[in-house]
Amino acid sequence: DKRPYSRAVTAQKCVRAGGKHNDLENVGYTARHHTFFEMMGNFSFGDYFKHDAIKFAWEFLTSAEGLGLPKEKLLATVYAEDDEAYDIWMNDIGLPAERIIRIGDNKGAKYASDNFWMMGDTGPCGPCSEIFYDHGPEIWGGPPGSPEEDGDRFIEIWNNVFMQFNRDESGEMHLLPKPSVDTGMGLERITAVLQHVHSNYEIDLFVDLLKAAARETGVPYNQETPSLKVIADHIRACSFLIADGVLPSNEGRGYVLRRIMRRAIRHGYKLGQKNPFFHKLVSELANQMGQAFPELISKQAQIESVILQEETRFAKTLEHGLKLLEADIAKLKTQTLAGETIFKLYDTYGFPVDLTNDIA
Repeated sequence: DKRPYSRAVTAQKCVRAGGKHNDLENVGYTARHHTFFEMMGNFSFGDYFKHDAIKFAWEFLTSAEGLGLPKEKLLATVYAEDDEAYDIWMNDIGLPAERIIRIGDNKGAKYASDNFWMMGDTGPCGPCSEIFYDHGPEIWGGPPGSPEEDGDRFIEIWNNVFMQFNRDESGEMHLLPKPSVDTGMGLERITAVLQHVHSNYEIDLFVDLLKAAARETGVPYNQETPSLKVIADHIRACSFLIADGVLPSNEGRGYVLRRIMRRAIRHGYKLGQKNPFFHKLVSELANQMGQAFPELISKQAQIESVILQEETRFAKTLEHGLKLLEADIAKLKTQTLAGETIFKLYDTYGFPVDLTNDIA
């Protein structure tokens, strides 16, 4: 498929709630996981490659015309065998050796690495080079590749993927005739850095949504309440999905939407809000993001209506399930709820297992 261009840049809406990066259960409990986020990227299709991709990234992040980030706060990772990328960081960019980290096959197989990108078992793939921002020693966590890498001190803000190979069915790597570049930078993460806050939930895109979530659930506003973060994050994902034509259902992308919605509603329940509240946050989101995404304004009434219907339907599910659950708990002779009860609640009534767990 030929295109009239060999370079592109993008700012794209992304929803991530399943697949190999299933972050749904982390959302609300970490500084940086979201179901909806905006991904910015620059792409080269057989045009520039590693040298320019790294140079462009560094220039954009650190120069006065770009974001002006302090160079000493940044470190880079490369795939362990990618000497070319390592040399570019060291010799062309001038990053000290102790701030360039080689990451090998840390996921149990050849090329199974945080720094080797592949779409699937076969097809285009290649090494990548990630750029991390150091939020400072007062925040727990270690650099990539260390035992403490899951902490929040060092946050990946950019990934340069170098499409260099085509992997065949036998696992053999063949050089691609036109090596390409695919990069990504999360808007929310880079905004947190630029606004001098540590958590994505402290950026201006989230503060008013969190306040609206507190108001509509009837709890005091506290930026650290996980349930408020879940609700603020999930209203973004649900509204954009509905604006793009997705409706809640029991399969495919409609099920992804239903799951995200019900998780938000459940967190409202956890905060003590038993009445429909989630649809009331759409207007705040439209205020926040409607200028950049006019579909939030033109489809606001439809989005609110779809969410309200789902809230009403889920309230009935919860009502039936709670009666059954309370009856079973009243009969218990031990401290353990039978698997049969949990399964029946989930399978017959759509009652979430994690909610059964909370109640137990």
